[in-house]
Amino acid sequence: MLETALDARVSPETLRKIETGRVATPAFPTIAAIADVLGLSLDAVWAEINPPEPGAEPTTPGHNTREQLAS
Repeated sequence: MLETALDARVSPETLRKIETGRVATPAFPTIAAIADVLGLSLDAVWAEINPPEPGAEPTTPGHNTREQLAS
């Protein structure tokens, strides 16, 4: 954990708090840095915390996001 935190340029205590849920909404740059160090795409991280609802039709990744940004 220490190596991951240092490579992501966050304190080990911050990483520990994120892992244990004591940081409810970590900053996007922090999550992006940790994901990068772990070799995870942000899409994979997002899918892990927001699984599709049962019976939901699959959508093209990022499709809804693009529509929201355009409006």
